Amino acid sequence: MYKSFPIIDFLRQRFQHFNYNKYWRMRNYIQNHKEKNIWCKIRAWFYLLRIKRMDAYNNASFGTHISKCAYFKSPPYLPHGIKGIIISNQAVIGKEVTIYHQVTIGGGKDGGSPVIGDYCLIGPGAKIIGGIRIGNNVKIGANCVVVKDIPENQWL
Repeated sequence: MYKSFPIIDFLRQRFQHFNYNKYWRMRNYIQNHKEKNIWCKIRAWFYLLRIKRMDAYNNASFGTHISKCAYFKSPPYLPHGIKGIIISNQAVIGKEVTIYHQVTIGGGKDGGSPVIGDYCLIGPGAKIIGGIRIGNNVKIGANCVVVKDIPENQWL
């Protein structure tokens, strides 16, 4: 989903110490590997270490928490990087979701976490809280606080 000119990607990776595709591929391996083999466990541990290192280089560890238990159908598009994004443990994020900076997708008092549909856009500073469902093709504007279900093809 993330496409750019190869030279720009190369320079960005060198200066930011962050490769978008590698980051999400390693994260997917950590979440989904089921092998009991010791080498697979070492590989998963090594990937986790590399992810933490990428986060540290980008200061993403300050104010960012994307739980390793959160489920992504495909890697989200993060136009402003990973900084300031908080996603709870049981959140489910659909395909090709765009998430801007300072977004919180968290569980509420009811104990549930949000389920976000495919092709959604979540604007900067938006807060999605509780066990709610966001339909497909929903656009959530900047600084919206969402605590109720949203049907498909809506703008907030």
